[in-house]
Formats: sequence, C-alpha cells, structure tokens
Amino acid sequence: MGQRPITFLRQVVALCTYPNLLDSPSFPEDAKKRAKRILQGCGGNSLGSYTSSQGINCIREDVASYIERRDGGVPADPDNIYLTTGASDGISAILKILISGWGKSRTGVMIHIPQYPLYSAAISELDAIQVNYYLDEENCWALNVDELRRALNEARAYCNPKVLCVINPGNPTGQVQSRKCIEDVIHFAWEEKLFLLADEVYQDNVYSEGCQFHSFKKILYEMGPEYYNNVELASFHSTSKGYMGECGYRGGYMEVINLHPEIKGQLVKLLSVRLCPPVSGQAAMDIVVNPPVPGEESYAQFIKEKESVLNNLAKKAKLTEDMFSKIPGIHCNPLQGAMYAFPRIFIPSKAIEEAKAHKMAPDMFYCMKLLEETGICVVPGSGFGQREGTYHFRMTILPPVEKLKILLEKIKDFHIKFLEKYA
Repeated sequence: MGQRPITFLRQVVALCTYPNLLDSPSFPEDAKKRAKRILQGCGGNSLGSYTSSQGINCIREDVASYIERRDGGVPADPDNIYLTTGASDGISAILKILISGWGKSRTGVMIHIPQYPLYSAAISELDAIQVNYYLDEENCWALNVDELRRALNEARAYCNPKVLCVINPGNPTGQVQSRKCIEDVIHFAWEEKLFLLADEVYQDNVYSEGCQFHSFKKILYEMGPEYYNNVELASFHSTSKGYMGECGYRGGYMEVINLHPEIKGQLVKLLSVRLCPPVSGQAAMDIVVNPPVPGEESYAQFIKEKESVLNNLAKKAKLTEDMFSKIPGIHCNPLQGAMYAFPRIFIPSKAIEEAKAHKMAPDMFYCMKLLEETGICVVPGSGFGQREGTYHFRMTILPPVEKLKILLEKIKDFHIKFLEKYA
C-alpha cells in the first residue's frame, strides 16, 4: 500500500537479529542501546533462543511502563503482561481458558455485529456459543447497553454467557467508543459478572475531532475499587496496526487483570504449550511501547515518520467519508478511527433476485460484480454480520491518496451503473 516502515523499529530489529551491526557507525546510539537491552534479556544474548512463555522480562516491563504512561499513571504489573503472536494469539488463548460446560451450561461469548471474523472463527473452533449483539448504525455504530441486555437475556435460555468482547476503535466499522459508553459497558460486565475482552489494536488510529481513545483499563480504574478489584479484563495490542503496520512480525501483548491465581497458573501452562511468541516480534513490540523520546537522536525522524503515517490516514478517512456521502444509494458513518470504511449500500430488489438465482448473498453478488468490472476487491458485509435486510461492504483506507481517489471514483461510477442496471 506504499506505507514506509518506521526506520527506528527496523533498525532495532536488524541490530537484534545481527548483533555484529552494533559496531557499525550507520546505526544511531539510541537504537543500539535498546537492541543491547533486548539481547541481554535473551538466552545466550541471541534472538534465536526460546524465551520464557510469557515473553522477555524487560519487554514486559516496558509494556507495563507504556500502559502506565498511556493511562495517566494507572499502575500496571509486568506479571500481568503476556507477549503474544499478534493480538489474535492472545484472544484465542483467553477464550480457551474461559470456555467450558455442555448443553445449556456451555459458555456463551458475546460479540458485536458487525464483527471481526477472528472471533466467530475462534468461538466455532472451541465449540462455544456465539451470542450476537448489534452495534447501533444510526448512532455511529455506538454500543448500546439495552441491546447488550437483550442479547444476554435471550442467550441465557440456551447457554451460559460469560464473556463480552469489544473492539475499540472498531473493526470493520471504524467507530471510537465514548467514555460514557465504556463506563456503561464496564458497569454491565460488573453487574452480570462477565469477563471483558478489550481488543484495542487500533488505539493509535483516531482521526475525528472530538474523539479520543480511552482504554478499558483506565476507565475501570477510575470507576473505583469496587469495579477495579472485581471486573476481569483482558486488553490486547499489536505491532500490526497503528502507525507501524508490521503485521508480519506477529508481535503483540495482552494485559490480564483480576484473574484468579489458580486460573493464572493454568493460563501460563496453556501458553507454555506453544513455547514462546516469535522473538523478533517481541523485539518489534518493545519499540512500539518504548519508542525514541525527546532528547534522543532518533526522536525527530521517528516522530516525523509516525505523524506522517497517522496524518495521511486521517486525510484518507475524511476523503473516503466525503466521497461516499456524495454517492446516491450509499450511506457511510464518519470514519472516526481504525483503517476501514463500512458503508451501507442500497441494493435494488432486481439485483437481490439475481443474487438468489446465483445462490449468493446480495452484498457478495455486489462485491463480485465490483471486482469483475473494476478490479477492486472489497469484503461483503455478510462476512462480518449485519442486521437483516441491510447490506454493506468493508474497504481499507490504506492505499496512497492519489490511488484512493481513483479507487473511490471507480466505486462511484460502478455503483451508479449498478443502480441503473437493476432499477
């Protein structure tokens, strides 16, 4: 997509991978300092050694310091930090230890619709029960506690709902939940004794004015000891999104709080089965949580690159939102954060009939036609879940600005022709 990697992150990982470079004048001293610290935490000072199952200790300490800075001093314990193979690995591990029972006592996992398909796939793989609750499209995809309660009460007839998952900022919907909304969700989880999963991998990706990322951990702490000492919460972050975009390193972490000590022992045991997360990914995660600071020689270049990526994404979010708002038969909520647009599309009844004749979901039919006629590949909303009778697609806002303009123009022309053809 044309995004350049963050120089400092690649420098540190390169130094860790081939320590002979530590003698090279081509690398800045602050990168060398971080690489040496990471290598000292590795067996035999090598990235090629296994690490402890929870991850390298000094990196977990850096993650805890990062969380404390991010959350304005809310304490974080490195012992509650687990380095993971991307956020996905952590989410799957937590679900594994939470799922039990048979028949009506089988664990139910509440996920929002539309959802990121990792959740439905993991729930299906673990033979748990998926409990859907719908985000409020008319209210910018906000979370509604009345809807949570409806879903929970209906699910109790056929399973035992124990887990509530929230993605914030949202995928595929791109919304940023308000502080009030998060407080309401935490209160609901506390009241109903639900284990909260907060997928916060897009925490750096907030674009809309008036929107701000609030971590579930920070809000939980600020709600007081009754909540903070009782609500079980696992929060996730990753090297894959944000301004980094380093998906291939498979770096991530989770922070798990209020887990019973015996269950914590089982979690560590479960994680030890997969030995350890990729060590180069652990090193990459360290740079995300321990970047250059003012006064260090790499700071100016780092901050310039980081702001360039995030400002570009903000510009592309606005461009996409503005373009979709001009196309008849397409409605797109503001792209407040993350990396996607999830516009609602009007599909005429004639096109719906033709889709049925091809044994396809109407939005899949639409997306295949778009692909065939323009070469543009988007994902139908039915892949994420949507309210009955509504149709959407998800597209990323990642292409370079000029390419994105062309792409949006092509979608506009296609959509108008599609409406004319099936009117």
